[in-house]
Amino acid sequence: MELLLEYLPQTLVVLGIACLIVEVVVLGFATFVLFFLGMSLVISGGLMYADVLEASWLTALWFNALVTTLLAVFLWKPLKRMQETSDNKEVHSDFAELTFTLEKDLNADSRTFHSYSGVAWQLKSKQPIAAGTEVKVVKKEVGAFWVEPV
Repeated sequence: MELLLEYLPQTLVVLGIACLIVEVVVLGFATFVLFFLGMSLVISGGLMYADVLEASWLTALWFNALVTTLLAVFLWKPLKRMQETSDNKEVHSDFAELTFTLEKDLNADSRTFHSYSGVAWQLKSKQPIAAGTEVKVVKKEVGAFWVEPV
C-alpha cells in the first residue's frame, strides 16, 4: 500500500489509461462512463505529478469525483450527438461490377436467387426482367442484389 501511495500520480495515470482502453477497445466507445473516469484519472495523475495537487488518496478521490462529474455534464450531449450521426452514402465494391445471365424470370413477386461467392443472394428489380437476360448489380442490400438489364 505504501508503494501505491508513493507512486500515486503514476498509478492514477496508468489506471486512467486502462479505463480509456477498456472503453474504446472492449466497449466500443458506447457507454462513456469509463471514458469520463479515465480522463479524470489521467488529469488528476498529471496534476499530482506536476505538484499542482497534493498526492494523497483523499485529494485523488474528491478531485476525480468532481472532474468525472464535470466531464459527464459538459461532454455527454456532444459525444452522444457524435455517436448518433451516420453516413448513409452508397459504398461501391466489387458487387457493383458483377454481371450475369438470369436463369429465371424476375419480377416483383418472384423469389429468384443467384449464387455468388458461396452465398445465395435474392435478386430484386424495379422492372420485370425475362430469363436469359444479361443483368448487372446496381445496388446491394443485406442478402439481396438489385439488378437491371445491361
